[in-house]
Amino acid sequence: MHGPREHDLMGMNKKNMIVAGVMSGTSADGVDVALVRLEPRLHTRFELLGHAEYPYPKKVRAAVLAAMNASQASVADLSRLNFLLGEFYSDAVLATEQQFRVKVALVGCHGQTLYHQGEPQLFLGRQIAATWQTGEPAIIAAKVGVPVVSDFRPADMAAGGKGAPLVPFLDYMLFRDARVGRIVQNIGGIANLTAISANAAPRNVVAFDTGPGNMVIDAVTEKLFGRPFDRGGKIAASGRVLDQVVSGMLQRAFFRKPPPKTAGREEFGRDFVREFLRSCRDCRKQDVVATATALTAKSIADAVRRFATDNSASARKAAFQEMILSGGGAKNSTLVAMLASELAPLGLHVRFSDEFGLPSAAKEAVAFAVLAHETWHRRASNIPSATGARRAAVLGKISYP
Repeated sequence: MHGPREHDLMGMNKKNMIVAGVMSGTSADGVDVALVRLEPRLHTRFELLGHAEYPYPKKVRAAVLAAMNASQASVADLSRLNFLLGEFYSDAVLATEQQFRVKVALVGCHGQTLYHQGEPQLFLGRQIAATWQTGEPAIIAAKVGVPVVSDFRPADMAAGGKGAPLVPFLDYMLFRDARVGRIVQNIGGIANLTAISANAAPRNVVAFDTGPGNMVIDAVTEKLFGRPFDRGGKIAASGRVLDQVVSGMLQRAFFRKPPPKTAGREEFGRDFVREFLRSCRDCRKQDVVATATALTAKSIADAVRRFATDNSASARKAAFQEMILSGGGAKNSTLVAMLASELAPLGLHVRFSDEFGLPSAAKEAVAFAVLAHETWHRRASNIPSATGARRAAVLGKISYP
């Protein structure tokens, strides 16, 4: 016989579920929560019930940034940070439930990435790939009172993948079209694309990280102007792009490497920003921000030219007609204008995920609600052609209240 609680959990598999997706990006600026209603058998439609953003307190953000890719760190402080973020995520979900008067049945929490190394490296005699997303899910399950799916990336890595990108599952579900080829471009801390040709099968989807999104722009803006980001791209708009610096940066191995590939602060964090600033020394501060913005735009366009398709330029124009933008970078009008200019010769028209009913700022949180829903139903949700995995995998681990 089943107890009442076990019956409740079993019943969740047979009816529509409201899932909270919780996302903290590589910019480490805070937490996004999306409330999503999903059917037991996932189709191309879902209902976004609400979305909210919660910035990290300054001291919390400083602790997160200090822990990212740190050469030395206190084990005690890392453990405390894990539990602190679990509390923060719990509060964010509960506040979002209250704001939209909705009770969730499941939480999908990406957690805060402290380290991601998708390529194996020699460690203590073995080739090891590794990733670490922190934010204790047991705390979330206990405080919110529902199961929590977390730690999505290791299952893909165990199957030989790079653990990223995972959002292409949502991109394919939402933006695939029988007649129109689309490149779905998210610009968070890191920028990543999903190329979906018209009527493509999942195995034909190409997806990878293109390089820095907002990460370098934010870092130089904070360093030079004392602001966390360039709101609307106003600083960049007043500067002049140093084309030689951008060209030099684009010669780095990451940009030339074919997919699958993934990036994080390990590639474009403190050390990269230091080198970037050295390349821009003695230049106007506005020019430095403009150049960082142009680096993001040009690296995205260059990735499309190099890797989104193996076909000729004329065939590429026929294969893809639209680029759909999401993420915080979609709010930077200077970056969007630069990107549109770079893409025009490729025949790509820029659109926004908002036009499809998905607010650009909510997209990644929605993605992890969808991925959690798939995990709860024991369905694989990585796309091997995007991550490089040998097989499809059910992602994540489940914590129960």
